[in-house]
Amino acid sequence: MLSIGINGQIVTLRSGYRQAGVSRFTEQMIRALQRRDTSDRYSVFLNETARGGFSDSTNMRFHYTGLPAARPAVRILWEQALLPALAARLDVLHCPMNVVPLLAPCPPVLTIHDLTFLRYPESFRRGRQRYQAAFTRLSAKRARHIMTDSANTKRDVFGLLSVPPERIEVVYPGMDEGFQPLPPEEVEAFRARKSLPEDFVLYVGTLEPRKNVVTLIRAYAAVRPKDCPLVIGGGRGWLFDAIYREIEQNDLMDQVIFPGYIDAQELPYWYSAASVFVYPSLYEGFGLPALEAMACGAPVIVSNVSSLPEVVGDAGVQVDPRRADELAEKLAEILQSKAQREQMAAAGVARAASFTWDRAAEQIMHVYQRASR
Repeated sequence: MLSIGINGQIVTLRSGYRQAGVSRFTEQMIRALQRRDTSDRYSVFLNETARGGFSDSTNMRFHYTGLPAARPAVRILWEQALLPALAARLDVLHCPMNVVPLLAPCPPVLTIHDLTFLRYPESFRRGRQRYQAAFTRLSAKRARHIMTDSANTKRDVFGLLSVPPERIEVVYPGMDEGFQPLPPEEVEAFRARKSLPEDFVLYVGTLEPRKNVVTLIRAYAAVRPKDCPLVIGGGRGWLFDAIYREIEQNDLMDQVIFPGYIDAQELPYWYSAASVFVYPSLYEGFGLPALEAMACGAPVIVSNVSSLPEVVGDAGVQVDPRRADELAEKLAEILQSKAQREQMAAAGVARAASFTWDRAAEQIMHVYQRASR
């Protein structure tokens, strides 16, 4: 029987952009581990914005810090200064967001979701980029084992951080059960509530340079599908002004919809209603929105770089993210063919079903066991 600690301070149940990405990954990972009937015991450390979302069980106890650890600066201080004392009697400590306590008293396990801050440092504010680069390097050396969301990130951890491959395990995230094709009547009711037309092109993700939304806008401008707006969903990130400039330069102000950050509970409706989902990102540790869209039956176009080919396989269309003309060609082709959209929808649902949290939890437990030896 192992005593395992999980640093869940990144988890928040408050609606907003911080609830996306690593927060959702960590939340679903915790729930999947709690569902497993094992003799292991877990101590999960959370902040107040996660209170009320979890219940203690025989195998898992939740501990809430009184500090405002949802704020990044406080979280960093907590995990380096206070977490080591809390981990003193643990067999393994899992830190699922790139950084472990440098004075951890037990074997640390680290999840590195991506190395964007090393691949695209210009996409970050200087202070944040330097912190992540320095502490991730130190944490990678300190960790007993490292988990990554994709084989592509494993290659990056090996190549950029010089971690031996035998210390890195690829654990693909699972697909949340709420992401599935919705009944047609529910989709139509959603369209009516949002005043959406029958057809639209959808993007969901943070509005920042590496997401490559500008190239999507250029491709959409080349196609200019009739009665088919472009919906760009997501919170504003770093250097997002170029997106609005591109829209103005292509005279698309009346054809682009910005719903802002889309809550996780509403995402399946957007995916199910979309004619096609486009995710032209230059770099992803995994690319969860593409998997979510496939799970909901949306035809998917993604970049042919980083981890995205691992996610979509043959179920989606892959394009060179630097070529707006290639993206425009594939976008027009899919929008013009209902038969192709139906075939891609079926293939995407089947592909997404192969990513399960139960399988991920089993792999994670094996990593804990190896780390404790």
